[in-house]
Amino acid sequence: MTQSGHLQFKDQLVYKSAVSHQTPARLPRGRPRSFDTEAAVERAMGVFWSRGYHATALPDLLRATKLSRGSLYAAFGDKHSLFLRALDRYVANALTRMDIELAPHSEPVDGLRAYLAGYVERTSGANGRRGCLLVATAMELAGHDAEVDRRIGRFFKAMEARVAGALSRAKAAGKLDDGVDPSSAARILVCFVEGLRVVGKTGPTTITSQATADALLDRFIK
Repeated sequence: MTQSGHLQFKDQLVYKSAVSHQTPARLPRGRPRSFDTEAAVERAMGVFWSRGYHATALPDLLRATKLSRGSLYAAFGDKHSLFLRALDRYVANALTRMDIELAPHSEPVDGLRAYLAGYVERTSGANGRRGCLLVATAMELAGHDAEVDRRIGRFFKAMEARVAGALSRAKAAGKLDDGVDPSSAARILVCFVEGLRVVGKTGPTTITSQATADALLDRFIK
């Protein structure tokens, strides 16, 4: 091989070696979403809440979320997955509200009264006639949808735990009647407020609902 040929061959080897060690070029990422996912979940929750799961059709969700079919499926997968996201949001909102009403630093009996008063307000007038997404879902899907069953079960346990915590603090402060078990009383109160959501669809007066809530709580406190 001539000297020029040897140099040319060496240059090719150096070039190939340099190319093989280069970092592969990154492919451009897909176009970012141009919509607010949480806002879409909120709007979908409103549709499911008003119509129920089975009565909600895909066109209803597309109109409410203002998404195309492709965007909705890309973001959430399918109708069922979007429904679970909406249900999770509803549960999170409810538990956040309870955490404020029954905050550990607040006076426990006052917190329990605020908790019950909140339910009375949500079961009055137009709010009451709309009902509760969780109760409606339980009546429609419980026993037929394992994912829904798990979410409803966790929610009721979380509610009971928060109410039982407030009752336990009331007991420690000497404000609970003798013989009242906080856990048992909590289950009764949770059953009451969820039943109130059902009765609220019949249009009871706020005064009647509040008087009933006060009478029940007064059975437990001194």
